[in-house]
Amino acid sequence: MNIDFPPPSNGVYNNAGSSRQLVNYMEHEDMERMEQGIYTESFFNLTDNNIYKSQIITDIDGNIGQLLKTDAKFYAIHVSPSEKELRAMGTTEQEQAEAMKWYIRTVFIPEYAKNFNKGLSAEDIKFYGKIHFNRDRSNNELNMHCHLIVSRKDQSNKVKISPLTNHRNTKKGAIKGGFNRTTLFENAEKGFDKLFGYNRQLQETFEYCNTMKNGSITDQLKMQERELNSPAIHSITEKKDAVDTTIHQQISTSINQSSDKAVNQPSDLLGSGLGSVFSIFSPEPSNLNEEQPIKLPQKKKKRQRRIG
Repeated sequence: MNIDFPPPSNGVYNNAGSSRQLVNYMEHEDMERMEQGIYTESFFNLTDNNIYKSQIITDIDGNIGQLLKTDAKFYAIHVSPSEKELRAMGTTEQEQAEAMKWYIRTVFIPEYAKNFNKGLSAEDIKFYGKIHFNRDRSNNELNMHCHLIVSRKDQSNKVKISPLTNHRNTKKGAIKGGFNRTTLFENAEKGFDKLFGYNRQLQETFEYCNTMKNGSITDQLKMQERELNSPAIHSITEKKDAVDTTIHQQISTSINQSSDKAVNQPSDLLGSGLGSVFSIFSPEPSNLNEEQPIKLPQKKKKRQRRIG
């Protein structure tokens, strides 16, 4: 699961003024899909679907109490599942879109609210979402993702909240609370796995990717050790062990069979037993138990000396 917060800019993500530009962008895919006769997803929030764009702009732009002209008024968030995660969410675009809205409402927004450490719940967050199905410059078969626009102020228009702050649960000073993006990513991932019964491998986890990209050499080595001991690696080892066990069983059976044949011929046990064992790996030799005719050495005739 990829979750990112596009930084404010002078373009679409300029969040110091009206939300109109970002909301218009969130709707840009609809016209292309309608021209192709493909259904589109409407804007949604925590409880409602089919929300009008004009309502969103009015709501976000009006929830800016006590913010300065240059202050951020809202933030954008992208929530993008991987192809494997999307397949776990449904088999059609409609199923995946409904699953995405369910995930945003029941997992992501509650975790987002809790992460500010200000006693907020999902109902305190003013946000709107829009599902997109295409992604430029992507060769993936499935590309569904969700765009969110979240107000800088809570629903009461009293509490300022920013997911881009560097404060972490501070209890002293002018700023109380904070926001730990790492915690959000990890909890949102665990919530996804629980919601959809997704069996996430270690290599897919945020913890693994973050450690291998940003961790110390020591942490990376520890992560690689965990990877070697992961269930996926064990399954390969178990298969190898099963093959090895089968070979050993074949060898043991061959030895036992050879021993039974050689009960009355102890002198032939070594040759007969090992011959059967190695026959697993090489062409079968001739029957070693067949009696071979014994050839006695012939005496040379002495030549008689002639007396002349």
